[in-house]
Amino acid sequence: MLKQPIKLTHWPENLTRSYRAKGYWIDQPLTRGLRHQARVQPNLTAIICGSRSLSYGEVEQRFMALARRLTASGLGRGDTALVQLPNSAEFYITLLALLEAGIASVNALFAHKQNELNAYADQIEPSLLIVDRSHPLFRDNQYVESLKARSGRLDTVLFRSAETADQSLDDWMGPNVESLSGAGDDLPQPGPTDPDQVAFFQLSGGSTGTPKLVPRTHNDYDYSIRASAKICGLSPSTRFLCALPAPHNFLLSSPGALGVFHAGGTVVLAPNPDPQICFPIIARHKVTMAALVPSAVSMWLRAVEQAKADPTAQEQDLSSLKLVQVGGASFAESEARRVPKVLGCTLQQVFGMAEGLVNYTRLDDDPEIIFTTQGRPISDDDEVRVVDENGDDVLDGQTGMLATRGPYTFRGYFQSPDANANAFDDQGFYFSGDLVQRLPSGHLRVVGRVKDQINRGGEKIAAEEIETLLLRHPQVNQAALVAIDDLLLGEKSCAFIVAEGALRPAELRRHLIKLGVADYKLPDRVRFIDRMPLTAVGKTDKRALRKSLSDGFARSDAGKIPIPETL
Repeated sequence: MLKQPIKLTHWPENLTRSYRAKGYWIDQPLTRGLRHQARVQPNLTAIICGSRSLSYGEVEQRFMALARRLTASGLGRGDTALVQLPNSAEFYITLLALLEAGIASVNALFAHKQNELNAYADQIEPSLLIVDRSHPLFRDNQYVESLKARSGRLDTVLFRSAETADQSLDDWMGPNVESLSGAGDDLPQPGPTDPDQVAFFQLSGGSTGTPKLVPRTHNDYDYSIRASAKICGLSPSTRFLCALPAPHNFLLSSPGALGVFHAGGTVVLAPNPDPQICFPIIARHKVTMAALVPSAVSMWLRAVEQAKADPTAQEQDLSSLKLVQVGGASFAESEARRVPKVLGCTLQQVFGMAEGLVNYTRLDDDPEIIFTTQGRPISDDDEVRVVDENGDDVLDGQTGMLATRGPYTFRGYFQSPDANANAFDDQGFYFSGDLVQRLPSGHLRVVGRVKDQINRGGEKIAAEEIETLLLRHPQVNQAALVAIDDLLLGEKSCAFIVAEGALRPAELRRHLIKLGVADYKLPDRVRFIDRMPLTAVGKTDKRALRKSLSDGFARSDAGKIPIPETL
């Protein structure tokens, strides 16, 4: 039975013609980059995963074998897959195989649990599940059976580290797929979806609720990858450290692993960004580039400084590291200025979203631009507006809501009419929920989030504005401002602080007053904590902070309290 294409909100015809005419859309599948490298340099290393090194030729052989096996099993265009794999070579091989076979995947983060996976399964009704036996949910088959009952279409399940060959992801990547059916050349051949159809789904970067699904096409995503690789100066000599979750948009396409494959470089995998893990990997494999979130950069900076101050510490060789990208959250200027001095490499700020628009500081930008902005858009055809609550454009330098459309910014969430009605205007501009300021040069400063505003008696407070100022105090390592319900004002604010040494709320208040902060923006309460709770991609988990207040965990303005990680 011929399966129907997955529903997608398309770009208007006049824009699609323009994007093709300008060479943004080249009507090629997302496997194009790696397959090209497998032809021209099959023996060069594509992926380093622990003690394993896989060449471009080996990666292509494995993902094509998996794609053929999936196709032989009756899976293809119109089918969907739910995938959850850790940072491993198998993640990329699986992604490429699904793209080649025309199966649209949702790639869950390895930290996701039953709540998230159920929500994804409900949305896409997968025919295929690919997971890892090491994940607590899949150490036995109980949850798999519940997913099968839930979706109704799920009949193929593959496990990394499986006990039996018929369910082994490794076995399905093997070279003997033809012999399994006895069909030889008569096997149906895999084929990607059309270039303007859904290739796979990204997870939205929203900070509340279950992420919505962002359909990405071959054309729009491939353009973002190619342009990003050029902006970031990738080449066959690039050795890119992937220490954040591999499925995240930042690590996949900005320029990420797919950008590295396009350029013929090497992706070096790490399980997490802990400097004790990453620094030896950087030294051993001569890593030249890393992509991190601000909290991870702070860890790296402290680790280097502590090692320099400790004569007994083992010195780590980071001399190969040429570029550190920082994205995923607002990066304090004071921390940005430390990167070249402490890590000895170039800083590149990245502000992007799974929905499309990506901004970079350029490698030849003035240092002040690099330290104080989150970059400018990839494309001349990225249309960016900064508007007030009435939808009117604000002047450069003023704060407003970010609205955008362009050749790689999507046109609608998957099966989410209510979300789309709130996120798009009648001209197709996507409102990301970010509060930004635009410089005359086109560079953006991210001030906060619309939904992260605190409405204190009618006065609006952008949380990230105050967080950035708190981070300028020499003892403050991390800061997060959240709303507290208040009967009189509606909302008040509470600042959660991770600090070095003894620090009192009154000192922070004086610090903010000295910086000229309006009285209504001063935090009503301050809580000192040992560490910030983090989401799966390393962003501050403000839901956990708000919950800690409602659960009564925060006991004293001056006393430190433990907040558990939410990974």
